Amino acid sequence: MHQYSLRQLSEKLANKEFSAVELTQHYSKRIQTHDPALNAFITQTLETALETAQASDQRRAQGKSLSALDGIPMAHKDLLCTKNIRTTAASKMLEHFIPSYNATVVDNLAQAGAVMMGKLSLDEFAMGSSNERSYFGAVKNPWHHNHVPGGSSGGSAAAVAARLIPYATGTDTGGSIRQPAAYCGITGIKPTYGSLSRYGIIAYASSLDQAGPMAVNAEDLALLLNHMASFDPKDSTSSEQPRPDFTQTLNQPLNGIKIGLPKIYFEQLNPQMATLIHAVAKQYESLGATLVDIELSHTELAIPTYYIIASAEASSNLSRYDGVRYGYRADNVDNLQELYERSRSEGFGDEVKRRIMIGTHALSAGYYDAYYEQARRARRAILNSFKQAFNEVDVILSPTTPTPAFKLGEKLNDPVQMFLGDLYTVSINLSGLPALSHPAGFIDGLPVGAQLIGAHFSEPTLLNLAHQYQQHTDFHQQTPTPYS
Repeated sequence: MHQYSLRQLSEKLANKEFSAVELTQHYSKRIQTHDPALNAFITQTLETALETAQASDQRRAQGKSLSALDGIPMAHKDLLCTKNIRTTAASKMLEHFIPSYNATVVDNLAQAGAVMMGKLSLDEFAMGSSNERSYFGAVKNPWHHNHVPGGSSGGSAAAVAARLIPYATGTDTGGSIRQPAAYCGITGIKPTYGSLSRYGIIAYASSLDQAGPMAVNAEDLALLLNHMASFDPKDSTSSEQPRPDFTQTLNQPLNGIKIGLPKIYFEQLNPQMATLIHAVAKQYESLGATLVDIELSHTELAIPTYYIIASAEASSNLSRYDGVRYGYRADNVDNLQELYERSRSEGFGDEVKRRIMIGTHALSAGYYDAYYEQARRARRAILNSFKQAFNEVDVILSPTTPTPAFKLGEKLNDPVQMFLGDLYTVSINLSGLPALSHPAGFIDGLPVGAQLIGAHFSEPTLLNLAHQYQQHTDFHQQTPTPYS
C-alpha cells in the first residue's frame, strides 16, 4: 500500500480494494516499526487516527466521501497548531503546549477527511537547515542515517521519503520545504506568499513564512493544494486571489514554455550537481520547453538580506515567550527580571537565541538604518531582478541545494556554512514567489533536487512542468532500501 501515490490510494479506496481503517493500520505499523530509528515524529496520534479512519469508511459506505483525500493518512509539521494535541515547535519552550484551536491548514485538511497520524519534528521554531536543532533529537535521513534530512521540515521529508505516510505538511521560511525535499528525494512546493493561510502556524518570520505540502510527486502536491489553499479572513496577509483547480493543467504539453537558467547559479556549483541539473534542463527541452540563459542580479545579497530580516522578525515574534503567559517557566526565581532571563535562556536552544540576538541588534537604535533598512532595500532589488527575469522566461530552473545532504554534526558548529546551504532558496521567500523542488538524481547514493521558480501565483505551471518531468523519469519513485 505504501508505494501507491495519493491518486492511486484515493482510487483504491473508492473501489473498496481496501478500507481507510486497513490503510491506517498499515501506516501505523510502518510508523511503529521504522520511526524509532528515524525519529521523525514528536507526537503520534495513532489511536485517534483509527477513529478518523472509521468515520471515513462510514461516510464512504453512505456515498458521502468528503474528497479525494478522505481516509488517507498524513501528518503535520509540529509548527501547525492542532486542537487538543501537543504542539511544540520542537522546543523546550513549548514542550507541554496544547492549543485550543487548529491552524487553518489543519482545519482545511481535516474537512477533506485527512487522517492525522501525528506531529513531525523540525528544527526548533523552524530555525535551521538540518533538523539537528530539535529539542527532541535529530531526525535521520532515510537514505543514510548518518546524514541530515534537511530542515526545518526534516521530519516531514523523512517520514514521506520512508513511506511512513503518503504526505505531510511543511512550512518554508527560507527553503524549509524545498531543501529537505531535495535531501530526502521527494517533491515539495513553497506556494506564493499569502496563498495558504498562516493562521495557527507558530510564527518565525511573518513576512517570509509559508505553509505547503510535501509528497512523493507533483500530482500529489496538486491534489493537496486544492484543499490546503484558501483565503482566510483570520490571516491579514491572506490573498484574495482566486484559487484554481491545481490538477487541471498537469497534462498540458510544455511546448512554448521558456525555462531560464541563471548563469550565476552554475558558476561555482559542484560539477556533479551541475551535470544533474543540466540533465534535468535537457529533459525539459526534449519535452518541448525552450532553454534560455539569463542574468539574475543581486543573488549575492540574498543570504545576508534573509538572515537580517528573518532574525529581526524572529526577535519580535519570540518576545512573547517570557515565562509569564505560557510556555516554559523557570523555577525558583527571586524576581521578574530573573524569571524573564532564565525562562528564555533555559527554554530556547542555542540557534534560536543566536537569531534572536542578531535580530535584536539589527533593530536596535543606531543600527536599524545600517542593517534592517538596508536589508529591506536589498529585498526589493532581489524581487525586481526576478520580475525582470520573468519578462524573458516563464520559469527559472536551478539546483535546490549546492550539495546533497551532509553528515550529522558536520556543520552544527559552523552557522555560516549552514546558512550557505540555503543559497538557492532564500531569495524566493524574500520575493514571495512560488518554487517547487523535485528529485533530479543521485550523487554517491544520496538524492538531489532541482528547483523550479515561478512568478507569483504560477503554481499550476510549476506543477505542470514537474508532473511532465516525472512522467519520463523515475527518481521520485525510488525508495530507500530499508523502507521499500
